[in-house]
Amino acid sequence: MLKKSLAEELSSTTYPGRGIVIGKTPDGKKAAIAYFIMGRSENSRNRIFVKDGEGIRTEAFDPSKLEDPSLIIYAPVRVLGNKTIVTNGDQTDTIYDLMDKQYTFEQALRTREFEPDAPNYTPRISGVLHFDNGSFNYAMSILKSNNGNPKACNRYTFAYENPVAGEAHFIHTYMGDGNPLPSFEGEPTLVDVPDNMEDFADLVWNNLNNDNKVSLFVRYINIEDGSYETKIINKNN
Repeated sequence: MLKKSLAEELSSTTYPGRGIVIGKTPDGKKAAIAYFIMGRSENSRNRIFVKDGEGIRTEAFDPSKLEDPSLIIYAPVRVLGNKTIVTNGDQTDTIYDLMDKQYTFEQALRTREFEPDAPNYTPRISGVLHFDNGSFNYAMSILKSNNGNPKACNRYTFAYENPVAGEAHFIHTYMGDGNPLPSFEGEPTLVDVPDNMEDFADLVWNNLNNDNKVSLFVRYINIEDGSYETKIINKNN
């Protein structure tokens, strides 16, 4: 697979929706994570990321304007021991709870499917990073309707062992804008990732559509000792 420019991938559409990037920095020392949300409606745009323990959660920027919280208020990132979980919905909690009971990532997601937001049936995208004795691996998943048919759920899991330095994978909910919104297709895109977390955050944020971008979470985790640094950017602040 040809490695693509993350900046070009992000800027190529006005509405990739919600996206996850996971990979390893070029120096081989850190795992990199990015999670962003976008919105077209006032309700979707009325959000911010806030820290919640070792993870984050979404909350309404203006609580008086909050309409339906069911699909927009959740914890995108949670940490379970040596595992970091990142998703675009409340399946974060499902993965956390079931992996804590020794289920696998894939088994946990077998209990869930795409979002019930007809006619889009937004895919649920998820990622988990596992750290062990100075190394790490990661997996990504997408649960989506069968070409808009809500009676069939297509489930895909992609596992990456011994990640290569300087490589990351990018998965997002939509191929672009539309009505209904077209679900992501194919396997996660192989993209570049820089050594510096601030550079990574700037790269992602600055290449998302300015009208639709809402919030961004970035974390770099030291593979050797598990220490990490985090950056959150909210359009509403």
